[in-house]
Amino acid sequence: MGYTTVAIKGITWIGALRGSTRILAIVRTAILARILAPGDFGLFGIVTLVLSLLEILTETGINIVLVQEKKDIEKYINSAWIVSILRGILIALLILVTAPFVSSFFRSPESLNLLFLISLVPFVRGFINPSVVKFQKELKFHMEFFYSFLGLFTFSLSSIIFALITKDAISLIFGLIISAAIEMIASHIIVVPRPKLEFKIKYLSRVIHRGKWVTLSGILDYLFTELDDIIVGRLMNTVSLGIYQVAYKISTLPISEVTQVFGKVTFPIYVKISSQSVDNLKRAFLRTTLVIFLIVIPFGAVLFFFPREIVLIVLGEKWLAAADVLRILALFGMLKAVSTIPFAIFLAVGKQEYVAFSNLVATLGLAMVVLPLVSMYGLVGAAFSAIFGTVISVPVIIFFTVKILRQKKHDGF
Repeated sequence: MGYTTVAIKGITWIGALRGSTRILAIVRTAILARILAPGDFGLFGIVTLVLSLLEILTETGINIVLVQEKKDIEKYINSAWIVSILRGILIALLILVTAPFVSSFFRSPESLNLLFLISLVPFVRGFINPSVVKFQKELKFHMEFFYSFLGLFTFSLSSIIFALITKDAISLIFGLIISAAIEMIASHIIVVPRPKLEFKIKYLSRVIHRGKWVTLSGILDYLFTELDDIIVGRLMNTVSLGIYQVAYKISTLPISEVTQVFGKVTFPIYVKISSQSVDNLKRAFLRTTLVIFLIVIPFGAVLFFFPREIVLIVLGEKWLAAADVLRILALFGMLKAVSTIPFAIFLAVGKQEYVAFSNLVATLGLAMVVLPLVSMYGLVGAAFSAIFGTVISVPVIIFFTVKILRQKKHDGF
């Protein structure tokens, strides 16, 4: 089977996954927005900021490096599972320890109990079978579809049920805990090999060495994605944070999802092509870029020209304050989606440092302007700071892309 056929099938499955789950996310948000208040979303935003930060800081990069590995990866699974369990325990403990400080920083005493409760999520996730990475590595995208959709559907359904019962932000935390448990159980049922409590450092040293750039890149990407949220939450209030985060999600969902679908599929395919022919790699990359352009621009245009109508349809009247910032974030979504297209090819040829440096430039750009812009223009200023950070990273990304595509030979992993 040729790579084009594999890519089409992969894009179909992952596209179906991302499309269905994002439709599910929009439906979930629309329902919850009518049950919960903007402040509840702001509280949930605070606790997920902490969870995401600690997950990024402790990211080992093992999954990406295992996909790059040309040889059999089963010998790594047991050691990877031990690391995953220890990482989950560490994150849970860090959340418990830092919860009072986080609650105080955001001047939100209501978030304290939510932070304590969400510590269960990384603990449970730590026991997920690392063999799930084989879905992507072996191009079994249909299995990726069923596994990922199960967790997301569980989160949506349980969150809505608990929201109807509690009318409180705690319902979203319950949803995360239940979905994490379902994913963990399913990972040990539907995929082999099943890990054992066995640790061999020699199998892990190589992937951890290469994974350091993935870790750094993840930290920088987190800072770029969440720094504006942190500033909004600190300078304004939980209601403003809830409005901004929901607008951010709506503006980037249909656009960034396109890039993520193609990135998920093309990454393992680029790995295989890069060891054969740079010319084929170049052609595959250019075709992918063109298709993404043709999809992203119309989506972004709809969000830009009809933000008020979209807010009314999806969220309801009490969220109309999100309309202005949604228009600006639509531009950000288009820029971000297009600028990150080359990241799959960077990872495919083992240049994780290119992703890290690109994210560093974007993060520095955002950091330079976000505080004054939020102080002067509120939520709209936060949106413009995200655009500024993305724009100044584009020349760096173009430089690295051209450098890779001009090479005559790529070194294997």
